[in-house]
Amino acid sequence: QVQLVESGGGLVQAGGSLRLHCAASGSIFSINVMGWYRQAPGKQRQFVARITSGGSTNYADSVKGRFTIVRDNAKNTVSLQMNNLQPEDTAVYYCNAGARASDSPTNYRDYWGQGTQVTVSS
Repeated sequence: QVQLVESGGGLVQAGGSLRLHCAASGSIFSINVMGWYRQAPGKQRQFVARITSGGSTNYADSVKGRFTIVRDNAKNTVSLQMNNLQPEDTAVYYCNAGARASDSPTNYRDYWGQGTQVTVSS
């Protein structure tokens, strides 16, 4: 199995910055895409950003120009630098990885972290 552990959430004022970090561990065969999703109270989980093993990135329109995703393939980590945070960015942020575990290398599936809370005050 592959485990994802997030860190870096917290409380920040509008206009401030936070950096989220996610580390993958366990019996990893390969990781293709790593990314971040978020879920605000009463809303569905939504895509924020993702990065492939080759470094290609995609962002939700709502965070373009404010958030930056980076990845360290050697360390199996992904980070999300969030600048100019706004109250509407308040949510639980989840790390996601599309990966294959060593005990089932033909089985490509999504893995999720436990989530980290980001709260932006106005």
